[in-house]
Amino acid sequence: MARKATGQVIERDGKHGRTYALRFRAYGKREYVTLGGDEDGWTRRKAEVELENLLADVRRGIWRPPDPEPVVEEPRREPTFHEFASEWFTARAPELAERTRVDYRWRLSSHLLPYFAERMVSTLTVEDVDRYRAHKVAECERITRAREQCETKARPLSNESINKTLVLLAAVLESAVEYGYLPANPARGKRRRLKAATPSRSFLNPEQVEALLRAAAALDTEATRARDSGRRSPLLATLCLAGLRIGESLDLRWREVNLAGGTLDIADSKTPAGIRRVDLTPALRELLTEFRARTLHTGAFDYVFPTAKGRRESESNVRKRIVEPAVARADALLLAESRQPMPAGVTPHSLRRTFISILLATGADVRYVMGQVGHTDPGLTLRIYAQVIGADRDHGGAVDKLVGASHWARMGTNGALAEHLSVGAPGEGHEKDPP
Repeated sequence: MARKATGQVIERDGKHGRTYALRFRAYGKREYVTLGGDEDGWTRRKAEVELENLLADVRRGIWRPPDPEPVVEEPRREPTFHEFASEWFTARAPELAERTRVDYRWRLSSHLLPYFAERMVSTLTVEDVDRYRAHKVAECERITRAREQCETKARPLSNESINKTLVLLAAVLESAVEYGYLPANPARGKRRRLKAATPSRSFLNPEQVEALLRAAAALDTEATRARDSGRRSPLLATLCLAGLRIGESLDLRWREVNLAGGTLDIADSKTPAGIRRVDLTPALRELLTEFRARTLHTGAFDYVFPTAKGRRESESNVRKRIVEPAVARADALLLAESRQPMPAGVTPHSLRRTFISILLATGADVRYVMGQVGHTDPGLTLRIYAQVIGADRDHGGAVDKLVGASHWARMGTNGALAEHLSVGAPGEGHEKDPP
């Protein structure tokens, strides 16, 4: 049985005067009702009368608690593209690899934000996205004309690079759709993209590899800068004869290179399968041993191929200052010897592709090749790269022999050729493919 309805008047003095409220029991529960203050006309006597009336209603069962005042939500402030994209990037940055963070930041700060920054996210349309695309195309045409007239050294974006900014724009606006700022994603779909050239799938044949590494060794010998480490030959040899991605090569530290055991470890890669142990060919092992003997940065945590100050080198510098000059020199060597010139569009990834093709040409088992380059899909390895599939053999020595390693492997600092290197020396290479 519920307790009898009882109550009392509560008085409080504040800076705005005296206020009155009622505390009482109703239907077995404690209740509290605010009445008002002196300025509202409330007095002690009026509050007592209100309490008597309220308790009478409780006894008759007709009293109901007052409805709470509705909470008025402030209208949601719509963000600009700059605000929304910045929050989007900040939230995802911890999950991204460092190179991806740098790439996304470049796409946003150099391209998307200058165009969309002050636009409200909710107002963006398909037409706006197409206008951005046309703007970037016109911008590239202006830069191209200025380069032709030697008025700028800036490089225009390729259609593929413009498409990458559109892909990131679509990713940002997809979140805006999820948050209710847009009914649909205006940047989604192939119609928003430019037609991009088919990516180059060039790779080198063995005599081109030999010419490239010979050219790199010559450039190292001719280097005049006091702090030039002569890293061209060992870096390009690592790309050609170990199949590392350019980022993996530049992230490589000496603690991950086991010259005594003839292996190197990739401790960080863009895929889990990329974390692997790579076997060094005899000539590459010898070349890296010689390089370490003369480089200034030999600590366990030092980069193998750093800048002159020991910092991590950038991929763009390697392409412009190492790969391109070496390819040009190799092309001149091949033409002078009436041999097949270098293919067009050689990139660091072309050298990785070359390694896989040559390794398969030596008869290496596909599973072994996949393990060496960090692939998980044998179809990918065979479909894109395979040239010849054969039986087990001494892979390291065979690769060296196929590219004429004994004729270009540089020893010491005087550029002498390592004529004493025997191809597939005893104890080096592989007696059997791993299972």
